[in-house]
Amino acid sequence: MSLHINLDELHETAVAVARKGGEHTLSYFGKSIDVDRKDDATPVTAADREAEQIMRAEIGARFPDHAILGEEYGESNPGARVRWILDPVDGTQSFIHGMPLYTTLVAVEVEGTPLCGVIFAPATGELCEAARGRGCRMNGSACKVRPCGSLEEATFLSTDAVSAEDYGFGDPFREMLDRCRIHRTWGDAYGHMMVAAGRADLMFDPIQNLWDAAPLLPVLEEAGGAFRDVHGEATIRTGNGISCGKELLPGVLKLFGG
Repeated sequence: MSLHINLDELHETAVAVARKGGEHTLSYFGKSIDVDRKDDATPVTAADREAEQIMRAEIGARFPDHAILGEEYGESNPGARVRWILDPVDGTQSFIHGMPLYTTLVAVEVEGTPLCGVIFAPATGELCEAARGRGCRMNGSACKVRPCGSLEEATFLSTDAVSAEDYGFGDPFREMLDRCRIHRTWGDAYGHMMVAAGRADLMFDPIQNLWDAAPLLPVLEEAGGAFRDVHGEATIRTGNGISCGKELLPGVLKLFGG
């Protein structure tokens, strides 16, 4: 039996939750803060933890029966048919170095399908949001991926210049570097947002967690583009992600053997 939901209510709440969590991170941004290391050696700060707690409280007050999966505190209400997926600080390395290209991410899954996505860059004041069938907006104005038919015309973004090699994608990454018009490391979710907003043409992430990828699929689709894994699947669950326009997608996937 299908689940009746109010998509507009979920979407509006997702935007509010991203804003509230992201704005809290600004109280730490650009200041000297303690950085801890998780078991996988990735950094985490009080800003990550406190922002996620704030976001969880906001969702729980409105939708106490929904599941919440967050990077810092795991999953509550597992098995619920609506699940919120949170990353309070995506791009923690940018955050702890005082670089403004970090984001706060919110996605809403309904029966396993991400229907709402929000990418909020608190330090730059940019908020990109989308819901299935409602289009994509940047700061309230409709946005679309821009036309780009070839790698030679493309602005290519990545988070860094070494992780593709580390995760077995060195050859396609080097070919993108060689063929694309320009390459910049405006990365993490901010890079995917730049593709959705029509400011760049291609973003590649060789490694993603579920909370990194979940908002990107609805955002890119509603912006008229594509979010795919290296095999061409429209999924958030295989640990890597490509954002680009649909014209560019076949040429990009060819580099990965697809």
